[in-house]
Amino acid sequence: MKKILLAVAILSSSFLVDSCKSGAASGDPKATLVAFFESLSKMDIEGARKYATADSKGMLDMMEMGMKMGKGNNEMGRFDKNKIEFGDVAINGDNAIVPIKEKGKENGESVSFPLKKEGGAWKVAFDMGTMMGLGMQKMKDINPALADSLGKAMEQFKNIDTDSLQALMKNGMQSLDSIKKVMKDKRNQ
Repeated sequence: MKKILLAVAILSSSFLVDSCKSGAASGDPKATLVAFFESLSKMDIEGARKYATADSKGMLDMMEMGMKMGKGNNEMGRFDKNKIEFGDVAINGDNAIVPIKEKGKENGESVSFPLKKEGGAWKVAFDMGTMMGLGMQKMKDINPALADSLGKAMEQFKNIDTDSLQALMKNGMQSLDSIKKVMKDKRNQ
């Protein structure tokens, strides 16, 4: 009987510790974003889902598929929380923004990462629309004409379901690599 009570006590205390950890992250947008990035850097998509909005499912599914195809292994390092500087949180009702930038780069570009309150907890908005919006904003900073033409093309994708996007992703990896190369060449000019 004492062994059973000891086992119950150990399980209960570990449950409380885990609950406190997730509770701390859910009450603070910056802590939530840090935990989300930590999960992604470890390629723990299931862990990242805990910190993401419900709308983020499709994007996380595509990342998971990319990792399974071997495309995400070298890309996940960009989410290493130790390489990222997290700025001050700006909260506006049920929305928050946490600016982030790569550490060690004085002129590094900052990205404002959006979070939303869902079920009383802060969640990272990592859905397709939000990520496309962040990408388009960065592209406008680099090449406004290219951003406008790409933006018009991307409008057509708004009504495509995530299953169709996943099928397109398999065939479109080479196109995305080409866009990355053009953007990199443009930055280096």
